[in-house]
Amino acid sequence: MASNHTTPQDAKLSFPANDVERQMGHEIKQKDINYSKRAQWLRAAVLGANDGLVSTASLMMGVGAVKPDIKTMILTGFAGLVAGACSMAIGEFVSVYSQLDIEVAQMERDNRKAITMQRQEAEEEEGDKESLPNPLQAAVASALAFSVGALVPLLAASFIREYKLRLGAIVAAVTAALVLFGWLGAVLGKAPRIRSSARVLFGGWLAMAITFGLTKLIGSSGL
Repeated sequence: MASNHTTPQDAKLSFPANDVERQMGHEIKQKDINYSKRAQWLRAAVLGANDGLVSTASLMMGVGAVKPDIKTMILTGFAGLVAGACSMAIGEFVSVYSQLDIEVAQMERDNRKAITMQRQEAEEEEGDKESLPNPLQAAVASALAFSVGALVPLLAASFIREYKLRLGAIVAAVTAALVLFGWLGAVLGKAPRIRSSARVLFGGWLAMAITFGLTKLIGSSGL
């Protein structure tokens, strides 16, 4: 006749499997969410740095096509850095603030519909509020990322007086940075690394070449 008694050893081995699985699933999901958000911020920073790199280098190459002196080129690059960083910061602040307004309004509508929510759901709601976008943080991050990229051609040209050598140094420094930014963007975006790096590199070269060529053409025409 089978016994219904539970031994102390059996009691130690028994555990709520559903609770453990639910907790493990929650922890894995939380890690995935954090990684995803972190990757999005890093990828945005890489894109911002790439924007600062290409736009500032193109400005310097364009002005350098008609004004070979180093002072004009450095001032142009510095003006491009400041203007671009301010533009990125203001644009990102306005954009993220609009996103924040939309998400807050949606959360308020959800709260009105869920007055009788349970305690666990209330805690999740508090977590959602903490993860809302921060406009000031986005603005600062965009400005810093743009400035980092813009510093590459500025530093490459700052200590070289000879005109052609200075242009070559800018192209070399920008080429190395474009490959690096393209590779980082591909890693964060889970894209093919060589193909992505090549697209970023040729895109940057094309931007500099068009700016240099058109500025040289307009400058030589006497306008």
